Amino acid sequence: MLLLRRSSHLFKRFFSSHQALDDAGPMACPLSSRSVIRFTGPDTLKFLQGLLTNDVRALAGLAAGEHSGRTLNVPQRSSPPLYAALLTPQGRFLYDLFLFRPPRQEEQLDRTGSGPGSSGSEEVVELLADVDAAVLDEILDCFKRYRLRSKVDIENVAKEFSCWQRFGGRAVPSSGQDPEAASVGWGGGIDKASVSSAEASEIGWQWFADPRLDCLGFRGIFPSSTLPPLVEADKEAEEEHYLLWRLERGVAEGSTEIPKGEAIPLEYNLAALNAISFDKGCYVGQELVARTHHRGVIRKRLVPFKFVVDNGKELEQKVSPGSEIVETSSKKKVGTVSTALGCRVMGLVKLEEVFKPSPALSIRDNNVKVKAIKPDWWPADWVQVHEDKSSIA
Repeated sequence: MLLLRRSSHLFKRFFSSHQALDDAGPMACPLSSRSVIRFTGPDTLKFLQGLLTNDVRALAGLAAGEHSGRTLNVPQRSSPPLYAALLTPQGRFLYDLFLFRPPRQEEQLDRTGSGPGSSGSEEVVELLADVDAAVLDEILDCFKRYRLRSKVDIENVAKEFSCWQRFGGRAVPSSGQDPEAASVGWGGGIDKASVSSAEASEIGWQWFADPRLDCLGFRGIFPSSTLPPLVEADKEAEEEHYLLWRLERGVAEGSTEIPKGEAIPLEYNLAALNAISFDKGCYVGQELVARTHHRGVIRKRLVPFKFVVDNGKELEQKVSPGSEIVETSSKKKVGTVSTALGCRVMGLVKLEEVFKPSPALSIRDNNVKVKAIKPDWWPADWVQVHEDKSSIA
């Protein structure tokens, strides 16, 4: 099957305009930065429920209230994925993960692609986790240390499965609209001809709306031996395109962009990214998260920036993570760069300094100007309290 791959010169063109990715057609990319582990066994949900920041019972339909989620125009037969984090006992970030429940027997397709497959043996509790590949061995060791006598098996299945992201302007539905039709799953309103052309559909694997934000597109875990549905109709992009897509929206991912053992989850906006439940029972590190949340005001947050020149035009620059963001005139440090690519950067900064009227900010030592961007998905009160304080001062 022929795939159209974006070349490096096209990627460089994206830096010339922040609208380029929005204007580009739907893109899909395999995420080499992510890997897959599998949890199986009767204690799987109970085990993860006591460790992770989110309510894992939602994957079995057991969480209180209705758990919202959608697939790409597919009847809701599968639980939507869950985004969550594992913290230190002191409430600092360790790892993030996307939890997927593989298709059940009744959700799988028969060999014709037009109906459900036959049920096999009794269903086994099984979850797949999309995790940071750079710390895969650490994650496996960490979960196994917590396992103790729990009846749960934890396996590295990175060779069997791959993580994918589908994104871009036309991949993200407008508010109030359904996402574009997808040829996956089975049931009414599905294009059977297209289903049969996507190998992954034969076993019921689907794209799901990214559980963090609609604007991030769709995410999925698929067997490595097959291509995800819809990829043949798209251009297969490099992962840097997806990184830039996230940078523009101020969303960090993985234990490098969210410093392992250091980051406070709420400062990296994990609550607004649907990674934290404040209604579930105890989990590792809950005390600090709950105390920080109920205290009210978060004074530092991860914020997206762009490099600019005097006329406001965006500028491509190379800046290393860890570089300091300073107030240009006083050289007072206001934050630190966490991730940078092309003309975009993310940094953990003091909101009252960054969002005060007419701030002049730059990178220390090279004097490159940066401008903070308030993402569209941010709640208004995140910035309002700091803007009000600045105006009073």
